[in-house]
Amino acid sequence: MTQQALDRRNNKTEKKEELVERLVHINRVAKTVKGGRTMSFAAIVVVGDQKGRVGFGSGKASEVPEAITKATNEAKRNMVRIPLREGRTLHHDIAGRFGAGKVYLRTAPAGTGVIAGGPMRAIFEVLGVQDVVAKSMGSNNPYNMIKATFNALEAINSPRMVAAKRGKKVGDIVSRRENTSNAKLAVEEA
Repeated sequence: MTQQALDRRNNKTEKKEELVERLVHINRVAKTVKGGRTMSFAAIVVVGDQKGRVGFGSGKASEVPEAITKATNEAKRNMVRIPLREGRTLHHDIAGRFGAGKVYLRTAPAGTGVIAGGPMRAIFEVLGVQDVVAKSMGSNNPYNMIKATFNALEAINSPRMVAAKRGKKVGDIVSRRENTSNAKLAVEEA
């Protein structure tokens, strides 16, 4: 191979996105069989590129590293893109639900940080959200919390998506948001 072909091949491998992996939960599972108990491990992993793509997966194996590997591979296969406002927070407040798990996600001003607990914090960190306030109600089972959070995140609409659905320009929709904040300022000044 020529040097140019090798350089092109190296550039392609360098351009692959760097994914951040977070282990959310490991559970030891025992199955009772005729000869006694068989132990295995279940793992939940969240994977993201910190630029708006995130996925989760679960894996089960007789050893912890194998379970984590299976979960990571599933998470990479199930990645979804979530629209973020200014690359740091959500576009609007939203609630998500899965089974008995309920979550409420709220946008936050710059500098707030990630105020979320457990599995939700891991999701926001690998997603690249820097400012969000989240509350989990109901089930604190990590599986239900993650699925409820993804249920909420997948329902988020960016102004561009809303404009396309309504057949309007993005400026018409975004200007309303800015006008309402200007109206609040005018009320406060008076």
